[in-house]
Amino acid sequence: MSDTTELPRGFESTTVAANGTTLHAAVGGSGPPVLLLHGWPQTWRAWRHVMPALAQQGYRVIAPDLRGIGDSARPAGGYDKDNQAEDMRELLERLGISGGVRLVGHDIGGMIAFAYARRHPAEVERLAIAELALPGLGLERAMDVATGGLFHFGFFMTPEVPELLFDGKEDDFFTWWFARLSAVPEAFPPEEVAAVASSYRGREALRAGFEHYRTLLHDGRIYRAWLDGGGTLPMPVLAVGGEHSAGARLADSLRAVAPQVIGTVIKDSGHYVPEERPEDFIQELITFLT
Repeated sequence: MSDTTELPRGFESTTVAANGTTLHAAVGGSGPPVLLLHGWPQTWRAWRHVMPALAQQGYRVIAPDLRGIGDSARPAGGYDKDNQAEDMRELLERLGISGGVRLVGHDIGGMIAFAYARRHPAEVERLAIAELALPGLGLERAMDVATGGLFHFGFFMTPEVPELLFDGKEDDFFTWWFARLSAVPEAFPPEEVAAVASSYRGREALRAGFEHYRTLLHDGRIYRAWLDGGGTLPMPVLAVGGEHSAGARLADSLRAVAPQVIGTVIKDSGHYVPEERPEDFIQELITFLT
């Protein structure tokens, strides 16, 4: 389970029933709502540097653990990104939040934020997504190892095998993982890697985490059908890439579906921009959200 004892000042932990499961979230601040959706392999803690800054700017900040992760329940299914968008929508309803929301998503969380904005555009004031390739809009190329794509997608999508191999080796694996994907080693000291590993420790926790990958081909078909049907995002969109990771590719992939897309590249950052370069990321985010 995730460590909910180290919440930023002014934030509290809450758990609600939503969309057939149970979701945990850290909530703080007051004002227009901002929903922060973390990526893999993380929890709400991915936003620990960002949350206080947004609250100080006059936002009500909601940082949930995604379905199956951290202190949220680990159901057998429901990990497709459209269904997880409904997780988040019902979470907001249970918290008494209605009207427009500002969505911010990183990695897998960015896919869910995109699904939310695609399904409920009238309810989304602004959409900011960072460091991902979207299913149906470029992810399939990124996961194709035959053309130089990243190996881990197919591996994580394979039922049972990755959790079988990583069970008992979570600390070693995540130490290697964060070192490989980040460009700022001090962003992930041993104590932070241990905090992450604690939320994914054991075969069942690992299984729930990998379920987010096992729906990606299905997600891509849904997204592509929406795109082929003329789908567009009417709200302003911020696409963030790390200089040493996605760079400008995310923004480029969105130009066909987001007429108001703004692209920015965070200098000297790898994949985990909210933790590697939090000040630069916060500056870009606050400017965009306001």
